[in-house]
Amino acid sequence: MVDLKYIGHSAFEIQTKGTSILIDPYVSVNENYDYKKIEKLTDIFLTHAHEDHLGEAIEIAKKKKATITAVVELAKYCQEMKCKTREVNFGGWLNYEWGRAIFLPAFHSSSLPEGRYAGHAASILFDVEGVRIYHAGDTCLHSEMKTIKELYRPNIALLPIGGTYTMDVEHAAVAAQWLGAQTVIPMHYGTFPAIQTDVQRFLQLVQMQNTNCCVLNPNEIKQ
Repeated sequence: MVDLKYIGHSAFEIQTKGTSILIDPYVSVNENYDYKKIEKLTDIFLTHAHEDHLGEAIEIAKKKKATITAVVELAKYCQEMKCKTREVNFGGWLNYEWGRAIFLPAFHSSSLPEGRYAGHAASILFDVEGVRIYHAGDTCLHSEMKTIKELYRPNIALLPIGGTYTMDVEHAAVAAQWLGAQTVIPMHYGTFPAIQTDVQRFLQLVQMQNTNCCVLNPNEIKQ
């Protein structure tokens, strides 16, 4: 069974067969989340380098001896910080003990806290126990989502809805339609004033498409 826990902002934990995977672990946004309690954390995935996505990845990777998978330029920075990494770019499936993942396009900037270029921003699709989970990263609406539906058919789509830096509610609803996932989970909203939004409006727009919209609270699990 695959469990998907929402940590907050754009951070998620995938739990499968006694193993945990973290995505964009900005865990300090949730004072009730304690990564130290994870029994087996093998991998951390980063969509891009902005502070609200890189989060505490360096600290967590060192303490839990987890591998960070990221686009080459960001992975090299993590190597400089003495983390174990896996450098990738867009192209093919990446195999892991728990399943596989593929890095796909996102349309967004990516730079390290000091302003250094950190490679292209990404979205990531995970294939775990036959469940395909698409984390859109930070992005605008883009037509590659139609290709993602055609090639990968995600079951669950994690979509930013906060506007300002990413899609807003209306564009994210179109993204949900283009991706064709059975379940859509909103993220990247409400954390700070610039991304306050009407999540109930998003819920309404997605449900009009006969798609299940699941609004998770921090620490809530989608099974």
